[in-house]
Amino acid sequence: MPADPRSTTDERLAAPSLAGSDIIVTGGASGLGAAVADAVLAAGARPVVLDRQPPRPPVEIPFEEVDLADTGVTEAAVTRVAERLGGLDAVVTCAGVDVPAPLTALSSQDWERIVRVNLFGTVSVVRAALPFLEERQGRVVTVASTLGHRAVGDASAYCASKWGVVGFTRAITAELKGRVGVTLLTPGGMATAFFDERAEQYKPGPDARLCDPAEVADAVVFALSRPPGCEVKELVIAGPTETSWP
Repeated sequence: MPADPRSTTDERLAAPSLAGSDIIVTGGASGLGAAVADAVLAAGARPVVLDRQPPRPPVEIPFEEVDLADTGVTEAAVTRVAERLGGLDAVVTCAGVDVPAPLTALSSQDWERIVRVNLFGTVSVVRAALPFLEERQGRVVTVASTLGHRAVGDASAYCASKWGVVGFTRAITAELKGRVGVTLLTPGGMATAFFDERAEQYKPGPDARLCDPAEVADAVVFALSRPPGCEVKELVIAGPTETSWP
């Protein structure tokens, strides 16, 4: 009796599972990182958060206290987690900071910290994770920003860092082809605490339609759970009226 062609389709369209996957999520104490940690946990994975603060309750997720601006400490933490777990299946680099201000009004320390956390932190995590990811043909999801594609004033450090994430990710996509899957995630503005401490002029307006970070996190799960032979190379997720895209 010939096989029912619908059975293959049904299997392919079944809900994806990350069951048993070991995944590092940076910046997982809040915002998009917390949403991603929750989403991969719900999908059956075992997330470990790297952040300066522990994940918020009530969900208990393993946590390593790390300042992503310190590349040496970051690489050591990734290696320590991977060795403790016996390997890694994925890393998702959600950690990001910003202090919007004109270039001359932003201290050199603040400018450099933004680049260190957003770009150098991303690179450090991926670099340290690579030997473990290659063993399992794992995956990387880097988090850029719509401001990694379009520059605006009073955001020189943030734009520089996120443009760097875009360039870095596209470069390793080519470098790691066939060995580690790489996804560049570009989110627009999200309804998180990211904007809370900003001056009013740098906060989204009252009519801003920001994305729910849980929806963006679902896209991360989608990218991580594609079957062998299929990779999501780049994703842009933004609200319908996002001002910085396209």
